[in-house]
Amino acid sequence: MPDAKEGRMLHTVRFEPVGVEMTVAEGETVLDAAFRQGIAVMHGCKEGQCSSCKSLLIDGDVEMKKYSTFALPDYERESHHILLCRTLAFSDLTVELLNYDEDLMRRSMAVSEYDATLTKISALTHDIRLLEVELSRPLSFWAGQYVELTIPGSGITRSFSMASTPNGQRKLEFVIKKYPNGAFSSQLDGALKPGARLVAKGPYGTCFRREEQPGPMVLVGGGSGMSPLWAILNDHVQSGEERPIRFFYGARSRRDLFYLDDFAELEDKLPDFRFIPALSNAEPGDDWSGATGLIHEVLGRALREQALAGEIDAYTCGPTPMIDAVIPVLQMAGVAPERLYFDKFTQAVR
Repeated sequence: MPDAKEGRMLHTVRFEPVGVEMTVAEGETVLDAAFRQGIAVMHGCKEGQCSSCKSLLIDGDVEMKKYSTFALPDYERESHHILLCRTLAFSDLTVELLNYDEDLMRRSMAVSEYDATLTKISALTHDIRLLEVELSRPLSFWAGQYVELTIPGSGITRSFSMASTPNGQRKLEFVIKKYPNGAFSSQLDGALKPGARLVAKGPYGTCFRREEQPGPMVLVGGGSGMSPLWAILNDHVQSGEERPIRFFYGARSRRDLFYLDDFAELEDKLPDFRFIPALSNAEPGDDWSGATGLIHEVLGRALREQALAGEIDAYTCGPTPMIDAVIPVLQMAGVAPERLYFDKFTQAVR
């Protein structure tokens, strides 16, 4: 079936077991087609690195763009598993979703592009910056989601989670970790200045706050994983809902911590909230009396000691090794798979 608008061939993709159908254009990945049509399927990095969108090809002809064999080992590819973010269709397809969330499907939002203006960059720590932008029009999203930010004319596009809440405004904030050779982040201390033009595209991401859940909420992050978790926490506060909350944040030393005064205010304001920062490599002079060790170790000890009552909703965001260590701890603590939401911050490949 040709696409009359662009002259490209269109194929039909049917997702089972949910029975949802959509079209995919020639040269377009199945995941991008879903984004374009507002069909929310499980996804993470969108670059073939994390396996969140792994599915089973039941019928049809496809080709796969380059991907990591850590996300899709050869033996799985031979058994007709695919990554939706890397899959190009050459016929009509039937795909079985291995991971799907009916609540997510119901909350679908079509991805769109927004002109943006950089308004402010401020230092939160020695290597973490707060980036503030203003969009040309409001962006609808769920707390915890992310957008792609592009520097026009540079070929540089990176994914960043919103630290701001989805309040219908045009202003967005992002907590971004600087890397010495980071194509985007290395420009945050001079090359990018207020007034610079950017393009935002989104929203993306499935690790967002689920409302009206009665049990405890556990948040676990490290580095710029603070960004989506900060949005989730403040969105919860603004909602007026009440539930026990434990926020665990891993850092190397005292100088890697920020928002401490804000967390102290929230501990005074909320009836059952605790912020538990942990240092894995406290330095002489840190004068640190809080938790020490890797964050998954601190998390495990705290959950055993506190024995939170009720079904836990857990959100964990940050570097892949941290997520891989945290997930088994949460599972051992009894967090149900369908109530464990995570966002792995994988290294950019473009």
